[in-house]
Amino acid sequence: MAKAVYEKGSPDEVENFIYKLVDLLGDGQVQRTEAEAVVLSTLETVLGPKEAVLGAGLPESSVQGFVNSAEFSACADGEPYISVAAFRKWCNLVPSLRKFLSGLLMQPSIDIHGRQVPELRCPENIQCVLRREFAWHLCGVLPQTEAQEWVLLYHSSVHGLSFNTFLSKLMSSGGPSILVIKDQDGNIFGGCASQSWERHHDFYGDLKCFLFSLQPRCAIYRATGANNNLLWCAAGYTSESIPNGIGFGGQKNHFGIFLPASLDRGYGFPSVTYGNPCLSEKSSFQVDCIECWRLVSETQEQKIPAATGGTILERFKEDRNMLNMVGIADASAQ
Repeated sequence: MAKAVYEKGSPDEVENFIYKLVDLLGDGQVQRTEAEAVVLSTLETVLGPKEAVLGAGLPESSVQGFVNSAEFSACADGEPYISVAAFRKWCNLVPSLRKFLSGLLMQPSIDIHGRQVPELRCPENIQCVLRREFAWHLCGVLPQTEAQEWVLLYHSSVHGLSFNTFLSKLMSSGGPSILVIKDQDGNIFGGCASQSWERHHDFYGDLKCFLFSLQPRCAIYRATGANNNLLWCAAGYTSESIPNGIGFGGQKNHFGIFLPASLDRGYGFPSVTYGNPCLSEKSSFQVDCIECWRLVSETQEQKIPAATGGTILERFKEDRNMLNMVGIADASAQ
């Protein structure tokens, strides 16, 4: 019965079940130390034990970043804990963790249920801001086809702060991309553009776009549908009403995230577009590093098996095995 609820129950039922799994002490409350242990154990499984060693392959700040996105209350003995309601909010902000925990009773696979970590392709001499645990975090809201391989298109320490170079790198690749910003206070955040970057004089984009923070807390802020101000990309305009730069959400001159053409500073405000808070400590921040990654998608041809000879059931063995279970595979083959 528990497994049935776990696999087929409503979202609330599944999250209540997961809450009990995370309650390692079984006292009805998920304490901060339990949340830290679950996050670390999850990262050990997803990244591999060698890359999830605290202080070596895995910074302590990464583990704390996932835990910091949860809201804690203080119990009688002073130990902070996550309530059931706060746990549901945490699952929404860190969907990769929820996916992983909701797949524990299913057959292990690196391709499903919160275990996907894309291959990050970048030159070895570049120290990237986007780490593997951060990429896993972002995959929580991406389709499987966009969680295979990410290629570094632009890095400010390599390509400089030329807006023309920046745009040409983004626009030449096409397709979805991830923008990562690190400010001089150490905050790391950004946005996912589900469509190609294109010059416009107004907002564009779709509801697959989202904002995120990685440090000091890991959280994803999906489009709320409150408005259509998803993406902004303007260049070469002389009117003050059309600010040159790229951005996500909010309103003109009051974006969720905005990088002007100088690229040396940025602006960010809470927005109803994504339901996000201010992602930096300040609404106006100094840029330390900018990265942009292209999400390499599988083509439709790669996903469709080649039609070589034989019957349909011979080419699709999983279907044949399923029919074997009910004793009709031989009849179908005939």
